[in-house]
This record gives sequence, structure tokens and C-alpha cells, in this order.
Amino acid sequence: MGKIIAIANQKGGVGKTTTAINLSASLAVLEKKVLIIDADPQANSTSGLNFSPDDGQKRTLYEVMIGQIGIEDALIQTEMSGLHLVPSHINLVGAEIEMLELPNRESVLKTVLEPIKDNYDYIIIDCSPSLGLITVNCLTAADSVIIPVQPEFFALEGLGKLLQTIRLVQGEVNPNLTIEGFLVTMFDGRTKVHTQVVAELREHFKEMVFRTIIQRNIRLSEAPSHGKPIILYDIMSNGANNYMSLAAEVLERNGEKRNEQ
Repeated sequence: MGKIIAIANQKGGVGKTTTAINLSASLAVLEKKVLIIDADPQANSTSGLNFSPDDGQKRTLYEVMIGQIGIEDALIQTEMSGLHLVPSHINLVGAEIEMLELPNRESVLKTVLEPIKDNYDYIIIDCSPSLGLITVNCLTAADSVIIPVQPEFFALEGLGKLLQTIRLVQGEVNPNLTIEGFLVTMFDGRTKVHTQVVAELREHFKEMVFRTIIQRNIRLSEAPSHGKPIILYDIMSNGANNYMSLAAEVLERNGEKRNEQ
């Protein structure tokens, strides 16, 4: 049975989409069957994998969530073997309003994923930078959450609201939801405050913080404009190494061994 991992933080610009794309791609390189679901109306995971959210196909997460099509009809094969995408569209903003009157509206995504969950080893959900109904759906569908954290003090202050939402989801609709880990992103070892924040994060959350740290890397920021994960854009970059390390750590945390290449 596939594991569903949401990438969530209500603060924007912390590396959610970068992590969703590159963790998914790295797991695919490690011979896992992976589905990335773009649950952000900004559709950055969609464009970051070289697909246009405005291609006119009307086969996106929006149509799935409002019941116009099945999840199977929205699947796209990416450039990488073993990696599929469910794209997003700005229309997803309207889905929250259209879902308000639905029974079990927090569980729509969980329900639509059931037919395909066993087809994948991992399903990675790129959540929007908000704590609205779509994100609650993502957390309800997920088995665990990866929380990207930029190593700045204001970022730490913002974690409280997200953790409160996670506890609410655990208490009301998804008692099995766990925190996969806190992931430090955009780290610059030359910056004293970054080192201090990482130390504080590890002191407070202990082993819940991934050993892997995603370093600030220009090649990593360039890759989305070319529609490629970093592993295809520059396999020798620090960004590629960081995300391969993260993928191996995720497998380790889930009792799997990295396949030897």
C-alpha cells in the first residue's frame, strides 16, 4: 500500500514545491513508483515539471475534487520513468467554495485517492501556503507530513499555527496522521542565524528534524524554469545530492533500504 506524504507549511517561500518535485523525482530514481499531486492553485509543481496548467485539457485536481472526472483521468506521465503527476490549476481556488456544502468535505481527496493508492509506493502532495479546506483535505488524506522550514526566527514562530491545524485534523478526521519530519531548507552555513535556528529546531524537535539539510543552491532555483527536477537539470549539484539524501532518509524512516544503483 502506498504511503501518502503531504508537504505543508502555511508560510510561502519555504521550499514546499521544490521539495515536492525533487523528493518525488529522487524517490523515482531510487526505483519507487511515485505520484506527485499539485494541490496548490498556483500550480508551481505542474509548471516545474514542464506542464502548462492552461493547456485546455481540463484534467486537473480541480475537476477531480468537484467530481467531474476520476483521479485516473488526471494522471500525467512525466519525463521521468515511475513518476506521475496530477496537475493543478488556478480554478482550484473555487473548489473550496464548491465543496462547502458537501458531506464529509474534509475527506474528498482521501476518497478520490482510494482507487489508485496501491498503485504507488509514495504519493507526495504539494500543499498550498494556506490552511484552508484544500489543505485540510490534503492532511486528511495523508499518512504523514513533511514540514519545510527556512532557518529564520520568524519561520519558527509560524510553525505553531500549522501544528495546531495538524492536531485539529488528528483529533477530528485523521487520528493516524503523523509528522514525517521537519526539513531545513535554503540553508546557508555562512550565516550565523541559520546555524542558530537549526540548533534550536533540533533541540526542540529532536529526531523529528531530518538529518538532511537542503542547502541554498543556485542550480536548484534555476531548475523549475527549465521544467526539470534538479536530478535531471544538474545531477552533480549540491541540490541534487541533498534531495537524493532526503529520499534515502525517507526510505530509511519507512523501514526501506535504498536500492543499490
